[in-house]
Amino acid sequence: MTSRPDLYGMMAEFETPTELVHAARAAREAGYRKIDAFSPFPVEELDDVLDLHDRRLPLLVLIGGLLGGLAGYALQYWTSVHAYPLNVGGRPLHSWPSFVPVTFEMTILGAALSVVLGMLAVNGLPMPYHPVFNVPRFALSSRDRFFLCIKATDPLFDRDATRRFFERLVPRQVSEVEH
Repeated sequence: MTSRPDLYGMMAEFETPTELVHAARAAREAGYRKIDAFSPFPVEELDDVLDLHDRRLPLLVLIGGLLGGLAGYALQYWTSVHAYPLNVGGRPLHSWPSFVPVTFEMTILGAALSVVLGMLAVNGLPMPYHPVFNVPRFALSSRDRFFLCIKATDPLFDRDATRRFFERLVPRQVSEVEH
């Protein structure tokens, strides 16, 4: 490995989305796994090529919803049975049908809060600065250029080998991304 600790990765610039998808597919086939793509508009094929499907967020939302529902039910149970028991109309103190609306709402609230906070955590947000902004031509990524970045933390990343890999794809330019 010839990567430096201050090197974030290597980035190649392409002119069309087709070239970007081809380069991303070639990088996956070459064994690179820590890659990222930047384009001025969504490119559908990149989702499958980059394998951006994160399985942590749905589990986090499920856990948040279950905890919210349990908390809502437990609060109603505690107040109705232990803290302030009232016999209203002869119903039992633990009357679960009356607990359903609040339990449902707390389930939705727990899931919603966990999806927002989980999305921020999984995406690493807020992130006001990213190392790719150190590449001068990266400003074109919001206009008409497409960029593929292989991170230095990738197990196969080697500074010279990655540069040669990118140059075989005939990009417009290959740049090193400094931290």
